[in-house]
Amino acid sequence: MEKIIQNSVFQHEEAIKEFKAKEDDLKHVAEVLLALIKNDGHLFLCGNGGSAADAQHWSGEWRGRFEKERKPLRATALNVDTSTLTAIGNDYGYDQVFARQLRALGRHGDVFIGISTSGNSENIIKAVEVAKDIGITTIGFLGRDGGKLKNIVDIPLVIAYPRTSRIQEMHELAMHIICELVDEKLLSL
Repeated sequence: MEKIIQNSVFQHEEAIKEFKAKEDDLKHVAEVLLALIKNDGHLFLCGNGGSAADAQHWSGEWRGRFEKERKPLRATALNVDTSTLTAIGNDYGYDQVFARQLRALGRHGDVFIGISTSGNSENIIKAVEVAKDIGITTIGFLGRDGGKLKNIVDIPLVIAYPRTSRIQEMHELAMHIICELVDEKLLSL
């Protein structure tokens, strides 16, 4: 048991080394999101599995609050409505479950964040294609080598680490840092 604990902590520390090089990316994403808020735009997020939980978590931080009192912000996690997901999945295919929702809800000037530890989730790739068609800025929270999404999103934030759990930990850290950056700026206005 001790070996597993020690190995997990060591891997987390190694992933943090990779993460520390992302400071400019974090600032860039925060600036894009601050512009979105200024323009009364909507943040759309999605992922699969643990990344779906991260999307839902981020949406909750925006609609409620992060750590400080502020107005609620417009955000939707596209992976939470089971009736919509199963209807679209059944009628159009699972690769369309996010794209079809984004086509219905998204508007030019909104922001879409797709979270994929592989960077190859077909349903997120399809959503990015729709977002680009509408004029929505696309951000990828990605892992490993960034996969296909790295080359098609406007802003790729890639955690180049081979283990999914460590990538997810870094994605959550990035989300919390960006929430803090946004809140700090909003509260100083």
